[in-house]
Amino acid sequence: MNKQRAAKVEATNEIKEKLGASIVSLLADYRGLNVAEMTKLRRQLREAGVEFKVVKNTLTARAARELGLEGLEPYLEGPTAIAFSATDPVAPAKILNEVVRNSKTFQIKAGVLQGKVISAGDIKALADLPSREQLLGRVVGGFQAPLAGLVNVLAGNIRNLVYALEAIRKQKEEAA
Repeated sequence: MNKQRAAKVEATNEIKEKLGASIVSLLADYRGLNVAEMTKLRRQLREAGVEFKVVKNTLTARAARELGLEGLEPYLEGPTAIAFSATDPVAPAKILNEVVRNSKTFQIKAGVLQGKVISAGDIKALADLPSREQLLGRVVGGFQAPLAGLVNVLAGNIRNLVYALEAIRKQKEEAA
């Protein structure tokens, strides 16, 4: 096997490994981003634990076929970069969606969410989801609300008892 072929096989295996290990992989057409914007995007993604890699379409198509991903090939045209996230499916969608809003040419093509190909519209819906921290806050708030209500009810009963005792005391003072 010659060096060029070996490099292609290695690159295909790397893409296949990352596609398989990621919860979400988002494909984007990065045309129109200058070097500074691309560097900023990579930094934002890296801080969120996301790897952003420019890939060759033919090697990505081969990796997708080997993984059994159906329907990814139509999106593999033009310049393609993939954001791989093994932990958080929402963070890369939010970051890339923000770049789409600020750029005239940057586009999200499609994605792979837990082994299933999703459209750009699905990725936008994913980006609109609250973050993990916000969801946990809502759950904690949901647990806290009934407990706060119970405390208020119990405090109300004690308060009513104090009012009743005070009324009895006043009655006895008037009677005496």
